[in-house]
Amino acid sequence: MTALDKEVAALSRADRLAGLKRIIPRQRIKRVLRLCRKQRSCPRLPAFFMVWFVLAMGLFCRDCYRQVFRWIRPWSKLGVPGRSTLCEARGRLGVRPLVLLAKETVRFLAEPQTPGAFYRASATTAAEGKASAAQAEPPLRLVAIDGFVLDLPDTPENERVFGRPPGSRAPGAFPQARIVALCEAGTHVMAHWLCKPIRVAEQFMADYLLRFLTPGMLLMWDRNFLSYARVGRVIRTGAQLLARVQKGLIFQPIQRLSDDSYLARLYADATARKHDREGILLRVIDYTFDDPRRPGAGEKHRLLTTLLDEAAHPSATLIELYHQRWEQELAIDEIKTHEMERPTLRSQTPAGVVQEVYALLLGHFVIRRLMFEAASRVGAEGEACGVDPRRLSFTGTLKILRCRIPGCPEHPAGQRRWWEDLMAEIGQEQLEPRRNRINPRVIKRKMSKWKKKRPIHRNYPQPSKPFGRSIVMIR
Repeated sequence: MTALDKEVAALSRADRLAGLKRIIPRQRIKRVLRLCRKQRSCPRLPAFFMVWFVLAMGLFCRDCYRQVFRWIRPWSKLGVPGRSTLCEARGRLGVRPLVLLAKETVRFLAEPQTPGAFYRASATTAAEGKASAAQAEPPLRLVAIDGFVLDLPDTPENERVFGRPPGSRAPGAFPQARIVALCEAGTHVMAHWLCKPIRVAEQFMADYLLRFLTPGMLLMWDRNFLSYARVGRVIRTGAQLLARVQKGLIFQPIQRLSDDSYLARLYADATARKHDREGILLRVIDYTFDDPRRPGAGEKHRLLTTLLDEAAHPSATLIELYHQRWEQELAIDEIKTHEMERPTLRSQTPAGVVQEVYALLLGHFVIRRLMFEAASRVGAEGEACGVDPRRLSFTGTLKILRCRIPGCPEHPAGQRRWWEDLMAEIGQEQLEPRRNRINPRVIKRKMSKWKKKRPIHRNYPQPSKPFGRSIVMIR
């Protein structure tokens, strides 16, 4: 074994990510590697180090492999492994260690006292003076489900496995992977996710994620997810539902409630509705806006919920609450715009794509975990619950982490001081209260003067001679 091999093999004892072991402990990684039988690997880049390397890829997305290695090992007199060596080590590691690590590490973070993370029913009283039953109801954790797509490198392998999105003029420019995730609205944590080819519908993927719902959750989704079977699955988990639905769906009011909402039944099809067969009792809320400057003003909007008590759950409260679903859109923006910072992923193979997706989402959890702990330490004097984790800047935290990871000391005492300083610095990245504003969902540049890339351009003929030798003077 060369001196470089010995130095790299020793990284498991002196790595620069040691300060993050509160989030992903060393013993957890070792246990995952034992389950995957990865404890015996190349001594130059051991499996333990490659797990940290792949996680660092999710934090330093714009940097090449060699630079990611330098962030973890800032100074090495004996050199840095080549790109091909690091690629081969990624391939040996595989996908399963990242999958198991995500299952054991990523989780919901919010506690009942976390600001903005739970919905609490109104503590109103009944007409006869008795306390309402809502006072006994536990708070509901706010979760949302939605999907997004990631562009992949344009390789034959990625196109064969993941496919391209269809288009009116031609297939999409890049192969794409679709990710659907279950997100905690109060902390932006993507707690569970599924990665599939672009041709797989996000509604089908959402069915898999519903198994992670538990009693004490309030699930929010957009209008494309509604189906009779899917609502039934949510109810069987014991969770509650607050969903936007298409305004053209037929609901026959059964009972009008005092807040202008009404009870109705959802049926599997028109025949079941006609014969009143196995309908699901739900509450329907129709509303609009009277602000002419707000999109959708004057149009009919409709929500569907399993929270049937209008006294405990007023319609106006639920309408405002539903807009917490947009917190997942902000979490998606954090991943695709700020963390990723590149037009496509870097992996040329399908297995590498899945591994990189897990690294990206694990990196997002690491950042959000740091923000959650920092937010719990910040607040007014005597306020134990701290501030809302959404009040801290994700971009600021990401840049702080990228800056401070290379400076993490190797001595445990120094690591503790480094961690405390990191928490204090992240806690200073507080955002101003959100403004009451709306931005249109448009892009500034859609068309291009350049010709569309066609299949004939993918394997374009390459020059057979050097430039200088191909020159011919014309007389």
